[in-house]
Amino acid sequence: MENWSGQIDKNTQNFVQTFGDLNTEQLNWKPDPETWSIAQNIDHIMVINKSYFPVIDSLQNQTYKTPFIAKIGFLTSFFGKTILKAVQPDRKKKMKTFSIWEPAKSDISTGILDRFKAHQSELKSKIEASKNLIEKGTIISSPANKNIVYKLAHAFDIIVTHEQRHFEQSREILKLMTEVTP
Repeated sequence: MENWSGQIDKNTQNFVQTFGDLNTEQLNWKPDPETWSIAQNIDHIMVINKSYFPVIDSLQNQTYKTPFIAKIGFLTSFFGKTILKAVQPDRKKKMKTFSIWEPAKSDISTGILDRFKAHQSELKSKIEASKNLIEKGTIISSPANKNIVYKLAHAFDIIVTHEQRHFEQSREILKLMTEVTP
């Protein structure tokens, strides 16, 4: 738990310190139409993380319906490890996101970093409130696909690692922007 909270704090600090002085135009700058801007990367993180909130809420309210496939133990381990490996910050392999997790297409306001900080605080609260679920080894399905199942603890590993991946992607965008617009 402390590891996730600490990493979320570090991720938040990295985004704010690295991109906090950028204006709206800079946050929305893209080297080409197929590449996400820094603001879109941040928006994407929040969209994905928020998609887990109803799952967590329904688990806590005991209204969550675990899919049958979750009873196949090796699949939950396989999916959890595979997704975690796929979202590593090194970005060796480019990934296409599920459509439900696409970021906003238009310009995103400068307040994105303030919204991100508030979001990160809410995420930490959700994780802290899930301690008993984590200890029980609760299994969930991905908000994007009910047939992809993994432990809730793996979901939190994936979330914090995914944030690091998009921080690195955003740093690459910033580097490109400074090379193109001195």
